[in-house]
Amino acid sequence: MQVTVTRKKFIFSPDPSRIIARFLQISEERSADIIRMVLAMPEKEVNIAMSQLLRGYSQRHRNISRIFEKHFAKLAPVFNKIEVNEKDLSVSQKALLGSYFTMEYSIESAAFFNPSVVENPDQSEVKSDEKRVIFSFRATGEGHISSIVFRSGILDKNNNLTIEPVGKMLAEADVIKRHVYDKKSFKEKIDEMQAHIVEVHPATLDKLEVSQVPENVISPAVVGKTDEKKINENAVSPAFILDKLEASFTYGDLMRNIEIARKNPDLTEDQKKIIQQMMWLASSHYEIDFSIDSAISERVIFPISATEQRGIEDARFVKFTEENGDIVYYATYTAYDGMVVLPKLIKTKDFYNFKILPINGEVAQNKGMALFPRKIKGKYAMLCRIDGVNNYIAYSDSINLWHEAKIIQRPKYPWELVQIGNAGSPIETEDGWLVITHAVGSMREYTLGASLYDLDNPEIEIGRLAEPLMVPNEVEREGYVPNVIYSCGSIIHNDELIIPYAMSDHSSTYATVKIKELLLALKTSEKSEEELKGEK
Repeated sequence: MQVTVTRKKFIFSPDPSRIIARFLQISEERSADIIRMVLAMPEKEVNIAMSQLLRGYSQRHRNISRIFEKHFAKLAPVFNKIEVNEKDLSVSQKALLGSYFTMEYSIESAAFFNPSVVENPDQSEVKSDEKRVIFSFRATGEGHISSIVFRSGILDKNNNLTIEPVGKMLAEADVIKRHVYDKKSFKEKIDEMQAHIVEVHPATLDKLEVSQVPENVISPAVVGKTDEKKINENAVSPAFILDKLEASFTYGDLMRNIEIARKNPDLTEDQKKIIQQMMWLASSHYEIDFSIDSAISERVIFPISATEQRGIEDARFVKFTEENGDIVYYATYTAYDGMVVLPKLIKTKDFYNFKILPINGEVAQNKGMALFPRKIKGKYAMLCRIDGVNNYIAYSDSINLWHEAKIIQRPKYPWELVQIGNAGSPIETEDGWLVITHAVGSMREYTLGASLYDLDNPEIEIGRLAEPLMVPNEVEREGYVPNVIYSCGSIIHNDELIIPYAMSDHSSTYATVKIKELLLALKTSEKSEEELKGEK
């Protein structure tokens, strides 16, 4: 049965004028020289330079002087080495110094792709047949560093989209490290990091895109070809740090114990490596707050921790309903630090405050995890692709700890023989869990498909389209990565499925599908197959 797809004539394009101010990393020796030269400038010259800076950049950034101030604070280690007391500096000197260690970064200059869509928590001032929605995107700039950005808009009764004005003064989030760690799960993740094999040299890994990184690279614990059994036998216990901590501990507690351990002259190289792994893991937990006067299009989740310094990729947002009826928004995404792929989780209720934490457990070893929008039989449920080829389902009592997964879908048709995966979280319908899938076939062509799973037992596949729901057309197949359409999450509105999707890793658009038509096609797809078998 053919399913009609209506492509909308709406394009989300990358905008190079969307910029943030990043800290400019300069070698310690050069930094010291710059500091000395600025401090040698007469006060009048400093004030003139600052006036010129503010004229040129105050209209491009939200509170640029505060940004200079923050970047100046990062120079403290250099000041200590050149024996200059920063307290003796004027406000203008500090700001000017901060400016020399600041650079503009265009977050969308290269690509604007891999979108998801969810209902906006704010549905005020919309008509009964309209819905305000939030789109998330993977925005990519110079050096292929990816961040998460947003757009807000309203879908009308015909599912035509009106995007709210896009702000240019991108907001800078305040970063808060106040996570409380569970010692048992923290130790399990450290043990995992020591137990996995990395078969590619880091110099090679640094040149790869995240999509090219081998599937088993999930931790920086081991480099070079190594026997997994041998690694497990020789694993160094993190007990010399963790035994000094309570069952629950904070980031500050961990850092204090690490500093004490580092002062031990008998610290071994293996123990130093364990400390690096602990710091790497701890830095992946953080919280960010955006100003309440920022538009959602001005909020950028840019790589902050060491675990994601080379990119935050493919966020799959979902509106999650707790058992007590409370609503919270989650997103799974892939963090990449140049060598390591780490699945992570975002939690927010209002899109102003975001909590970020890693996803732990044996299942958290690959890209493309997608959370179900509610618990199933009292457990969280997640779609995943732990082997890079097949679709799996996992259940857990804890939203960020996943130990076991069961395969529920393998490549079956010619257009999905390379791999199959989800294209966002499952969508609950009266007929079952609707899952939009992505699949890879010949010529590395990425297409979108659809499957239907039982509501009570989503391990049971009710139906699956025998043909792709969408394939790249002549316009969509041209881009940074040819022959690719990809989505990270859809919703239903006014009896239609809204599918936002990326076009060849460059720009994005969306399409609509009559939900009853799609469900009917899915429910009859397997029946038709069985009938054909019976005729034979």
